[in-house]
Amino acid sequence: NAMIAAYSQNGRLEDARDLFDNMPQRDIVSWNAMITAYSQNGDGKEALQLFRQMQLKGVLPDKVTFISTLDACAGLEALPD
Repeated sequence: NAMIAAYSQNGRLEDARDLFDNMPQRDIVSWNAMITAYSQNGDGKEALQLFRQMQLKGVLPDKVTFISTLDACAGLEALPD
């Protein structure tokens, strides 16, 4: 989880996602780290898609998830038409 955050803080989303995809088990912290990474790096669409995947896997969101998801939505709203 710390490596996902470190990669994303340096704009290395592909590396973060590769690490996330290859994790043997993902907990809510893992999902939040990746959703936040996309949201903070301006890829709200991918953040929301990952949020949906998390729900389909049966992982329940927490406060951090909702904050990151709302941030992703706000970022999408700010995009020009």
